[in-house]
Amino acid sequence: MAGPEASPSARVATASDVDRIAAVLARAFEDDPVWSWILPDEASRPRRLAAAFAILLREVHLRHGASEHSGRFDDIESAALWDPPGAWRLPLATQARQLVPFVRAFGTRLPAALRALGRIERHHPKEPHWYLAYLGTDPQAQGNGLGSVLLRSRLDRCDEAGTPAYLESSKESNVPYYERFGFRVTRELRLPGDGAPPVWLMWRDPGAG
Repeated sequence: MAGPEASPSARVATASDVDRIAAVLARAFEDDPVWSWILPDEASRPRRLAAAFAILLREVHLRHGASEHSGRFDDIESAALWDPPGAWRLPLATQARQLVPFVRAFGTRLPAALRALGRIERHHPKEPHWYLAYLGTDPQAQGNGLGSVLLRSRLDRCDEAGTPAYLESSKESNVPYYERFGFRVTRELRLPGDGAPPVWLMWRDPGAG
């Protein structure tokens, strides 16, 4: 009989999952070009990434009840942080609450991080859409279809509701992966700063893919 590892499912993320999801995303994005540029010190990057993702989960994404995680044997090995239509822009009060924790997480690299995030936000589509802020799988669990489970969970509902979806890919090698799910590149956006890498803005019409 097939065990739980044979058919992982998407489960809604809750406050009790924050530390484990943050750790998974920190490992998933440790070699990411954008995060590597923002946090160039390899020794402190895992700790700083985990702190940043924990802040984002608690202050931004969990409140929507739309972020999900998946894994084999009911472990948390992959996570997708989604924001519903009209909810991707942070209220000023939320930005203010994040400031001190982000200073601790990013240190002297906070200005570079804010400039990069500001450039990305200025090009965020205005049309109503579901926003995939982050999708990451623990490197040791990659290749098991966990990211696909999480993508299909939300995209199937987007198709049912006739709602587009949007993401920014910070790795060019991931662009073909998202294209298989119906996303298409709308712009290659260069981030501000010396040596800053690009990101690929990707849009998906409902029913695509």
